[in-house]
Amino acid sequence: MTTSDFLTATRTFYDAIAEDYAERYRDELAARPLERAVLTAYAELVGAGGRVADLGCGPGRTTGFLASLGLEMSGLDLSESFLAIARRENPGIRFEQGSMLELGFPDGGLSGVVSWYSSIHTPVDELPALFAEFHRVLAPGGPLLLGFQVGDEPRHYDRPWGHPVTLDFERRRPERMTELLTVAGFTPLSRTVREAEPGLGESTPHAFLIMRKR
Repeated sequence: MTTSDFLTATRTFYDAIAEDYAERYRDELAARPLERAVLTAYAELVGAGGRVADLGCGPGRTTGFLASLGLEMSGLDLSESFLAIARRENPGIRFEQGSMLELGFPDGGLSGVVSWYSSIHTPVDELPALFAEFHRVLAPGGPLLLGFQVGDEPRHYDRPWGHPVTLDFERRRPERMTELLTVAGFTPLSRTVREAEPGLGESTPHAFLIMRKR
């Protein structure tokens, strides 16, 4: 699959399901105290007023939560349908359409970068380029937060909520992701792995890496 192919597939999938997805996961963070703790710790590492981009922001729920913790947030996503929801629910935050592989930020222009379950659609051979772009836009010492599901096999979603779209959600190993990020110029700061919560519809553990730009 080419870069253009996976970007188009991801955008098409989320444009189709955006409203249903946003409604289904409206209160997701409220039910996930460990995620809130990781996000809060990350915000403290960045520091109040730090300029942070939420890349692959979806409907903007995580973006809004981090903004409430005192960060100067912006959001980026491929899906205009997601962005319409994000703008509607967070009128004080700037949201733009674009690809994480081609960011419009200047070199070293950000205090922090967040990729909260957004690298999961990037093919493994594109991850080095993705992480290089994260590194480019971060200021020296700036922290990156990466969230993803743990595993070796993708989960295939077919016709969610009856929409005629499909997409694979890649699962990754924290050790391998740390290796790739280290090669890209990051130093590990924190690795959190929590077990799956079947009551929340989960079947795999979730990992949260905080890495600092060297």
